Amino acid sequence: MKKLSLLTAIVAIGLLFGGCSDNKKNKNSIEQANSLLSTNNIVLTSLNNKQFIIDKTDNGLHLKGAKDKVVIYDIFATWCPPCQAEASHLASLQKKYKNKLIVLGVSVENNIPNKKLEAFRQQHHADYTLVNSSANSHLIDAVAKELHLGRDFGIPLMAMYKNGKLLTYYQGATEEEFIESDIKKALGL
Repeated sequence: MKKLSLLTAIVAIGLLFGGCSDNKKNKNSIEQANSLLSTNNIVLTSLNNKQFIIDKTDNGLHLKGAKDKVVIYDIFATWCPPCQAEASHLASLQKKYKNKLIVLGVSVENNIPNKKLEAFRQQHHADYTLVNSSANSHLIDAVAKELHLGRDFGIPLMAMYKNGKLLTYYQGATEEEFIESDIKKALGL
């Protein structure tokens, strides 16, 4: 809780002294605040500047505010054909399990412009949260480490969690029905 308060204070001070500024400056303030947090926290920023705070613990990756929800971290690239193909399936599942599922699309591409991610969303119907910040690599590293995959793993890579605990993961193109079956199992449906 202290870390979240610290982050909030730093961002607020940055906004106070920065006034109305462009998104690039605000994004830099958020990323600077993120770097001041301990290595046990990862702060991701979505295309609409919403923040997602993930606590790394010995027991997994806890997304704040996602208690009892299934969380899928979709590690992808905009240029990857299987990643493009899965986007509409993940969007379908996000829509179907709206209040019980959070899909976070995490790009492996460094410094990708938001316009390129937005174009990916529109072209491939990726109607779920896409995050774009320097912290993406921290989450990708944490997921790969937990899965014992090392640095060179195939994409797309989807890791499914509930209450911070890893439930399962999929590497490569995966049928929507398989993912949905695991979501239902995790939700007790």
